[in-house]
Amino acid sequence: MPSPLLVLLLVPLAAIIAIIAGAPAKRTAGIAALLNLVLSLGLLYNYPAAQGGYCYIMDCPWVTLSGVPPIRFHLGVDGISLPLVFLTAIVTFAAIAISPNNIRRSAEYYCYLLLMSLGAMGAFVSLDIFFFFIFHEFALIPTFLLIGIWGTQNRQFASFQVTIYLMAGSLILLAGLIALIMALPAPNRTFDITALQSYIGRHPNVISHQAQDVIFPIVLVGFGILVGLFPFHSWAPPGYASAPPAAAMLHAGVLKKFALYGLIRIGIPMLHDGFTDWLPVILTLLAGNFLYAGFITIAQKELPTMIGFSSIMHMGYLFLGIACWNTIGISGAVLLMVAHGLSAALLFGLSGEITHRAGENRFTELGGLAQRAPLLAVFFSFASMASMGVPGLANFAGELMIFFASFAAVLPFLGPLFTAFAVYGTVITAIFQLRAIKTIFYGPMPARYEPRPAAVLANTRETVPASAGMTDTATLPEYTPYVLLILASLAIGFMPFLLLHIIQPSVSLLPFIPPLR
Repeated sequence: MPSPLLVLLLVPLAAIIAIIAGAPAKRTAGIAALLNLVLSLGLLYNYPAAQGGYCYIMDCPWVTLSGVPPIRFHLGVDGISLPLVFLTAIVTFAAIAISPNNIRRSAEYYCYLLLMSLGAMGAFVSLDIFFFFIFHEFALIPTFLLIGIWGTQNRQFASFQVTIYLMAGSLILLAGLIALIMALPAPNRTFDITALQSYIGRHPNVISHQAQDVIFPIVLVGFGILVGLFPFHSWAPPGYASAPPAAAMLHAGVLKKFALYGLIRIGIPMLHDGFTDWLPVILTLLAGNFLYAGFITIAQKELPTMIGFSSIMHMGYLFLGIACWNTIGISGAVLLMVAHGLSAALLFGLSGEITHRAGENRFTELGGLAQRAPLLAVFFSFASMASMGVPGLANFAGELMIFFASFAAVLPFLGPLFTAFAVYGTVITAIFQLRAIKTIFYGPMPARYEPRPAAVLANTRETVPASAGMTDTATLPEYTPYVLLILASLAIGFMPFLLLHIIQPSVSLLPFIPPLR
C-alpha cells in the first residue's frame, strides 16, 4: 500500500504538471500547498508518538547492480523528521500566498516554488542517502533561478555566489557520504539510513577511529556550508537580501534545516568518534555564529540583510543543541528548527511586504510606518519577539532547552562558557530587532517623505515617495499567511508539548544518546 508520504511528493508534482498545462498558476500552487499542509497535520496527529521510531514507511527497490550498494526508494518519518515536514508544508503555503498575483512569468515562478518545496519534503522523508542527497540538490536548482530571474538588487551576483557556495558544499558533502559508505565492509555497504544506523549501532568500531577523524570533518564542512556555519556563511545574507521574499522564506525557513537534520540523522550517529574528537572545533565555530554574525547584524543598514545575518546567527543555537547530543539538547534543537523556520519565514515575508509597499528597505529611509500601517507593525513585532526568544512564542522553549542541555553536557569545563555565549546572543538579537522596530515603525519619518502641498510640489521636480502614502490597504486573504505563521508560533510557544511529545521518544532512540536521568 502506498505511503501517505508519497502523496506529499505527488501533490506538488501534480500541481506543476497542471500549471505547465495551463492551469491558473497561483491558485493551483496554493491548493497544492494547502492540501499538503492538511495532510502533514493529519500525519502529526496520527503519529504513534509514545513508541517513537519510523512510521508511514514505503520501501521499493530502485537500483540493484552487482558491486554497487543498492539504492531503494525508501520513505519514512519519525518524531524528528515529521515536525520538519509540517514546517515545510506551512512555510510553502505562506510563501505562495504572499507572492504577487501579477508577477511576470508567473507559471515558471510558482513551478519553481513548488519544486523547492518538493525537494525539501523529499529530503526530510527519504530514508535512503542517495534520495536524501538528490532531493536536496533538486531543491537548490530552482533557488538559483528564483534569485537570478526574480531577485532584486545585485541578483546576478547573488545568484552566482549562492550557486558557487552551495554547489561546493554539496560536492564536499557528497565526498564525505561516499567515504562513509566505502569505509564499511563490502557486504554491508548500503545507502539505507535505517540499515546503516542498525549495523553501526551493533558494530560501533566498524569504521576505525582514524577514518572517522578524516571523514567527519568532510561531512561537517559540507553540511556547514549548506547551513551557514561560521566561517562558511557569507553567501547567505546577500543571497536572501536579493531573493524574492517567497524564495527567502523557503530557503532560510526550511531548506537550511536540511544540513542540521543530516547531522542528526547521518553525520553524528554514524561517525560518533569523529564527532567527539572534533567537538571543540564545532564549539569554536558556532561561537562565531553567536558573536561575529551577531555584531555584524547590528551593523547592518538594510532590513533584508539584517534578517539574513540574523538567520545565520541563530544557526549557532541549533548547532549548540546538536553538539550536546543528549535528549534535551536534540529535542530542543528540533523544536527550535521549527520555531526558527516560522519566525524567519515571517520576517522575510514582512520584509518583502515593507519593501514593496514603502519602496525602500534602508533604515534611514524608513520611519513612522506604525501610524500608516499598524497591522504590519504588529506582525513585525510578533516576528521580532519570536526571534528574540520572548516567552510565549515558539523560539523560547527550544532555546531554553538548549541552554539547560549545553550547561552540563558540552565538555563540562566549556559548557557554562558556551551557554553564556548563547545567552549573550539573545541580548544581541534584542538589540538589532528592537532597533529595527523603533526605526521602521516608530522613528521619525525622513523629511523628504513628509507630504508637501500640491502648490509647492508643482514648482519643484520632487515627487512624493510611495511610502509617504502607505496605508494598511491589504485584504484579509493577503494577511492570512502572516496570521497563520503567528498562530503556529503562539501555539508551539504556549504548548511546546504538542511537538515535544512527538520529538523526544524518537530522539531517545538515536545511537549514543545517553538515557534521561
